[in-house]
Amino acid sequence: MSEGSTRVSVRILEKEYQINCPAEERSALLDSAEFLNARMREIRDSGKVVGLDRIAVIAALNIANELLRGRRTDTTVDSEIGGRLRILRERVESALEKGQQLEF
Repeated sequence: MSEGSTRVSVRILEKEYQINCPAEERSALLDSAEFLNARMREIRDSGKVVGLDRIAVIAALNIANELLRGRRTDTTVDSEIGGRLRILRERVESALEKGQQLEF
């Protein structure tokens, strides 16, 4: 274990895992493990998927899908905000050139 890293014990579906991580990321690791454990429990408890490996893969695919959908949404929102800011900037520049008072 390197300096500044710590060994963290996490429990996922009644199985213990020892993970090395930077000390400052310990809390984030524990939160991530808790989140993953909850998602895997939901899948297991649904009764539709059997086996730890299959449950882990389904949970990973679901989480990856949510992440990618979130990124697409963020990109769309950023694009919309960028467009609105461009319009506002053009209005401000135009008003400054004409020496006019802006109304919003």
